[in-house]
Amino acid sequence: MAPGTLLNESNSPISTDYTSILAPTNTDTPTTAPHRPIPLPLWSPPFTSNTISPESVLLRRNARSPPLWNTYADGNWLEVSDGTRKWKIFDGSGGAGVSNIGHNDRRVYAAIDEQRETGVSYAASLSFRTAVVENFANFLIHSTNYEMAEAVFYCSGSEATDAAQKLCYQYHSRLKQDPQPGCRWFIARERSYHGATLGALELSGHRGRKEMYKPILPENTQFVSSCYPYRDMKEGETAAQYVERLADELDRKIRKIGPEKVAGFIAEPVVGAALGCVPALPGYLAAMKKVCRKHGVLIIFDEIMCGMGRTGRMHAWQEEGVVPDILLVGKGLAGGYAAISAMIVGKEIVVALGHGVFAHGHTFQNFPAACAAGLAVQMIIQDENLIQNAYEKGEKLEKKLAARLGNHPHVGNIRGPGLFKGIEFVLDKKTKETFHPEIGVAWQIYERGLTPEYGIYVYPGSGTVDGFKGDHIIIAPAYNVTDEDIDLVVDRVSNLITSYFEDLKVSSK
Repeated sequence: MAPGTLLNESNSPISTDYTSILAPTNTDTPTTAPHRPIPLPLWSPPFTSNTISPESVLLRRNARSPPLWNTYADGNWLEVSDGTRKWKIFDGSGGAGVSNIGHNDRRVYAAIDEQRETGVSYAASLSFRTAVVENFANFLIHSTNYEMAEAVFYCSGSEATDAAQKLCYQYHSRLKQDPQPGCRWFIARERSYHGATLGALELSGHRGRKEMYKPILPENTQFVSSCYPYRDMKEGETAAQYVERLADELDRKIRKIGPEKVAGFIAEPVVGAALGCVPALPGYLAAMKKVCRKHGVLIIFDEIMCGMGRTGRMHAWQEEGVVPDILLVGKGLAGGYAAISAMIVGKEIVVALGHGVFAHGHTFQNFPAACAAGLAVQMIIQDENLIQNAYEKGEKLEKKLAARLGNHPHVGNIRGPGLFKGIEFVLDKKTKETFHPEIGVAWQIYERGLTPEYGIYVYPGSGTVDGFKGDHIIIAPAYNVTDEDIDLVVDRVSNLITSYFEDLKVSSK
């Protein structure tokens, strides 16, 4: 029988009675009983906003304390419950810097509904295009002032980081004029974090986060120092000398591995979770790019946490105009209204790709409803001039935090651009000695902030110094905060930190 004729019976030149062929010839052979599914009891949702129970079948993410119930959110306020009482918390960090226009904005929901009214709930990106996805990609390229060329959307920052690694390798091994299939190494920075998937975790320099999984990581990354002047600048060294030293370190690392073997260098222009809002010094990004260009290494900027307006610029690299080959954005892309990230690709790679394709894809890549949410969020930010507000309110936030906490004996450093502030804690302000990791200073401050007495959400970080030692918190409120909101954040955070260390001092006696 010719291949495929069973798939389209009308094309068969011969009419065949298949029932006679498939029927059993021995009538004494018992036939198989028809399939009947095993009946299951009807299911109904056990939880509602008014039904609070400690029972859960979700895998636990936090072993220290059970998460609170988040029953409602509006603007910059979260309504939470522990099962016995309800109270409100000011969202001072939007999770990990995610919420950038606040919660419950009906304009975003309307945009999602408008996309759903087309009937296109899912469009396989291999086969179909949608207007909302194309528009969002166009917006992102416009946001780079057309310094970059093409974009693609994924569901998480980790997915975008993995995609960047694959695109770097495809560029070097297949696309460029003199392909280098052995170009498999990446260089990243110590005390960095680029995501939770195995590929993204491999690039991360945060030892504490990757320690458990080291036996199954790809092992194709080597590390250089972060740009962390608070702890790593030498006495008497100028900022320019420090940058030059870091550039020389990267140059030596590339030459040691072999330039023909290094695919890319990845860095966060402002380090987020791993260091607590540490910005690159002036001239650093340009110096790193110069070294990469010298050796033909692609440069990737991870702005998944610090990008999309968080620093007071649309993209953090625009502070000095250092354009990357690949840009990763995520958390603020849709402000928490959808799970979405993006990889934005530079002109050199796109030209090399030509009429070819990036050999990579995800089932939910370029998801229409997520792009509708993200585009709506970005239009709100644009129309209300919220990036400028993030810059201005960020200046006020830093000044007021410094006035309240700058002389505190356990506040070592307050830093970060725009509405992306980090506070690092120390045992000794002069020596910068850290607290013992077992105390869990940042975590305890975070937990105390969630109580009704303090009512402020901050994001905790540990391992600031070496992946294990060191504590910081991040303050990253929505871009639409007012002067009154800034005063509230400063007051609550200052009271939170002061009271915590007073109690810690008493308990240690």
